[in-house]
Amino acid sequence: MSADVAPPGDISTSAPSPTPPPRPSLSLRHYNTLAVATILGATGMVSAGYIAVAVFPIVYLHFLSKVAFPPESSGAPPLVYSRSKNKVLGPYIFAAAVVGLYLPTAYILDGIISGDKDGITAAVPHLFLLSAQVFMEGASYVSGFSLPVRAFVPVFYNSVRIPTILEWLAVEFSKDGTGRRIYAGRGLAVVNFALWSFNLFGFLLPFYLPKTCKLYYSKFKGS
Repeated sequence: MSADVAPPGDISTSAPSPTPPPRPSLSLRHYNTLAVATILGATGMVSAGYIAVAVFPIVYLHFLSKVAFPPESSGAPPLVYSRSKNKVLGPYIFAAAVVGLYLPTAYILDGIISGDKDGITAAVPHLFLLSAQVFMEGASYVSGFSLPVRAFVPVFYNSVRIPTILEWLAVEFSKDGTGRRIYAGRGLAVVNFALWSFNLFGFLLPFYLPKTCKLYYSKFKGS
């Protein structure tokens, strides 16, 4: 007899037990960004300091969860913003992925072909840290960390990536010439600096972080 089939006497007398909601899992996007970060780290183009920065949240998330912000419940972790309710969120995330991930990847691949070693070296730290950030955002969500602990991930990575983009800007504007790649590199660095500066100072710190704390503490107060 299969273990999934109830004995005859139990069919009419016992109510079926509710099926617990499935735990969320990482998507292909998260595995792709993990692969990108791993490949970049293995090429030697990423310094040991940046690798340490990327790995640091793995330990610190558990510290925050134990000391300051334990999980709200054992159920599925809540969302701060829903794409179905916020029509701007989906296009914003897509645009950020194009500007922050896809175009820098294409720029680095083009640099390998054209031999632009300086441009590659300047762009790689940002792409490496952003890829690590996307993976860690997914990992912190599926691991069931509380909202404030999960909020630490984008705030931390965004903060440490902005200096790498400033270094990228300095390298691009120190180049001589007027070729296609010169303008592409400068434009891409400028747009990334503007985007991620707004993301940190115009969204994460004034809106996202306070809302996570408000939802977290209001849930504990109501429980």
